[in-house]
Amino acid sequence: MSMLSLRDITVRFEPKGKPPVLALDDVSLDVANDTFSVIVGPSGCGKSTLLRLVAGLETPTSGRLELDGQPINGPSADRGMVFQSYTLFPWLTVRENVMFGPKLKGLSKSECEDIADDLIKAVHLDGFEKSYPKELSGGMRQRVALARALANDPRILLMDEPFGALDSQTRQMMQELLLDVWQTRRKTVLFITHDIDEAIFLGDEVHVMSARPGLIKQSLDINIPRPRHIDALTSPEFMDYKRTILSLMHHEAIKAEDAANQRKSA
Repeated sequence: MSMLSLRDITVRFEPKGKPPVLALDDVSLDVANDTFSVIVGPSGCGKSTLLRLVAGLETPTSGRLELDGQPINGPSADRGMVFQSYTLFPWLTVRENVMFGPKLKGLSKSECEDIADDLIKAVHLDGFEKSYPKELSGGMRQRVALARALANDPRILLMDEPFGALDSQTRQMMQELLLDVWQTRRKTVLFITHDIDEAIFLGDEVHVMSARPGLIKQSLDINIPRPRHIDALTSPEFMDYKRTILSLMHHEAIKAEDAANQRKSA
């Protein structure tokens, strides 16, 4: 049985005074335990909406979502979330930010400190334990966000374009760091991105979404050996996957543009 199961998910938004918007249309997806799954698609296709459904932050119009066979009915510590924006508490230090979740769960101070110290070391922030978010670079803040999400030992880690605001060099370093942490701790990951290279580099499987209304257009198993390093980006296998996904994305981008033009002319 799949660890995460989405069946026939439809999301329709009905803003007051405006026409209804069909964001997701009959989406089904399975994510197996310990898998690094990536969803990629054109802007506005519903990628983030899908992730927010799994996080329990939104509810579908129809369909069902299950984690370990249990319905998803709201947020829970068994799903850790990392957003693109930096969602750290600015008044807390790095260590205190990472300790926040375990403290809420009622763990002792020494247990919280041990968890925080272990994860701070895992994301290579040794020596910055007493720093505040404003004293850190963007990449360092996302490392803290990753450590904080892992501190609750979630069943699945949900990541919504977490490196989208970073420069290309920092982004690549964060991708390699994430893979290192994932391979060490073997968490199931559902990762959202619009970047094709990022999707292939990180994923065991890549699910390509259609233009709105979003659905899973095609799923690809990424058979590039692990551990992966930067040289994988220029391998023949990588380029083959990139051509396939680029073609799919290009087709969907044209559909999205045509639909937008039709709405304007209506």
